[in-house]
Amino acid sequence: MHKLASTPITRDCFEMDDYATLKVFDGPCDIEETTEHCWNGIIEICETLRQKYNETKDIRYWKELVRILPNGWLQTRTVTMNYANLRGMYHWRRDHKLTEWHQFCDWIKTLPYANELILYAN
Repeated sequence: MHKLASTPITRDCFEMDDYATLKVFDGPCDIEETTEHCWNGIIEICETLRQKYNETKDIRYWKELVRILPNGWLQTRTVTMNYANLRGMYHWRRDHKLTEWHQFCDWIKTLPYANELILYAN
């Protein structure tokens, strides 16, 4: 818990499974701005804020880091659920457009008794 400032912030800290660089707009002087450029800037700013917080312990750096982290920031969570919860999640999310749900549903299929308790037809 509260490990945000303990490790360097790199591209590996973000969900990038199906990442593709996209052209966003033409910048000044005909410099092409891409999502790759944006990501590099976000990661650099986040890592700088993390280092400043570690050097100074000034809570303002940590708060700003938390504010600007994108939704793609990978976090570890502990969840407790049962097979009834998983059955509902599987049937509602197996055709979802996000690849993360497909990965989760594939994991559900590997559980012991998944065929008997989750995947069976009504």
